[in-house]
Amino acid sequence: MLMVRHIKVAIIQGRAPAVVVGNVVDEHTVRAACGRAIGQAMAAGFSVVVLPPVGCDAGFPLIASAKIMSQEVLRVARDARLGDALREIVISLPSEESFQIFEKQVFGYLRHIMEDLAWGPYITTDIIIEMEDGIILIERTNPPFGWALPGGFVDRGESLEDAARREAKEETGMDLQDLKQFHTYSDPTRDPRFHTVTTVFTARGIGTPQAGDDAQALRIIPFAALRATHYAFDHNKVIDEYLKARGR
Repeated sequence: MLMVRHIKVAIIQGRAPAVVVGNVVDEHTVRAACGRAIGQAMAAGFSVVVLPPVGCDAGFPLIASAKIMSQEVLRVARDARLGDALREIVISLPSEESFQIFEKQVFGYLRHIMEDLAWGPYITTDIIIEMEDGIILIERTNPPFGWALPGGFVDRGESLEDAARREAKEETGMDLQDLKQFHTYSDPTRDPRFHTVTTVFTARGIGTPQAGDDAQALRIIPFAALRATHYAFDHNKVIDEYLKARGR
């Protein structure tokens, strides 16, 4: 048995009622059928749902079914909007062979997601906000301290572009126009806290710059002075590559 947030995941030998997949049995229909079965149980207020290896009675591969079911369990457990009435998901396997495959694949996959990937890398975004005579920099209130491009972590369920717009608004008060991806930076040492991967955007700033809660101060640095500024993270490199790309 394994805990995924508040939900217990158990794998047993036995038989469970069939889950209707449909005439076409492929990744998409198996995923939809698994999600639908769990969703119906939650809608009915059940605290426990027992599932068979979805799709396998129609010839879908055991290993693929195990991984898809793992992903659906994780999706349900992580989605706060789905509530917490469901307390246990039991996967019931008809044979010793299928039991062993599911036990290895399901528990192995969920542990990898929760224990290995939980340590990062983490996804962030930074924005080069272009004004008439320069770009906007903020002075960070949290370590690592120093001047930096506006930016921050991407929230779950948020696109990179939406994260860039949100962070720009929160930290500078600016709306963004003509938002474009510039480059992605992934050096494991670029952030002294932990491994972060950032996608840097360029955009034109619309509005009046004003330091937000996450910034001690805000400045518009002229293009000619950007290389002389000392930055947090690897933003010296980002700015240098940005200026070169702009022929400056």
